[in-house]
Amino acid sequence: MNKKVLILHGWGGSDYPHWQANLASDLVKKNYTVSFPEFPNKDLPTLNIWLDFLEKEFNHFQPDIVVCHSVANILWFHFIEKFKIKTIEKLMLVAPVRQNCKIEELKTFFPYPINENLKAKEIIMVSSTNDPYMSKSEAMDLQKELNVGLRILEDAGHINTDSGYGKFDCALEWIEREID
Repeated sequence: MNKKVLILHGWGGSDYPHWQANLASDLVKKNYTVSFPEFPNKDLPTLNIWLDFLEKEFNHFQPDIVVCHSVANILWFHFIEKFKIKTIEKLMLVAPVRQNCKIEELKTFFPYPINENLKAKEIIMVSSTNDPYMSKSEAMDLQKELNVGLRILEDAGHINTDSGYGKFDCALEWIEREID
């Protein structure tokens, strides 16, 4: 069956050579249907505008799998809190941001809700030992609150182009793996 994958970028977008752009390309080559929309005002995001955009995209596309990076994780937490959605097969949360983030351009996203039901059958969170936006211990605390799987990468920064992630093959492998 042809799976549909929705890839949600964070603040500033995830244009090539970011791993999300590479992932979108790799998935298309493997016959997945991919939606990798660009949110409005990606450099000065507003939560309500992004939520409305995501609601339209989600309802139109009806993904099986959702892959979030950075602030898109926070967007997902708000999204499932605000809207009733169908449960998806898989959710990947990569490089979430700490609850008390003080970045002025992102202030509308914080604080964010912690929901016990993330609306996915299988969930993995990926973090780094040296992410400037969430420490290893903060990631472990969030993982416990969310009750999800966690993979911590060594010295991977914010898991983006700046920290060397033009390819992130474990994301593709995880998406391709069948749910147990």
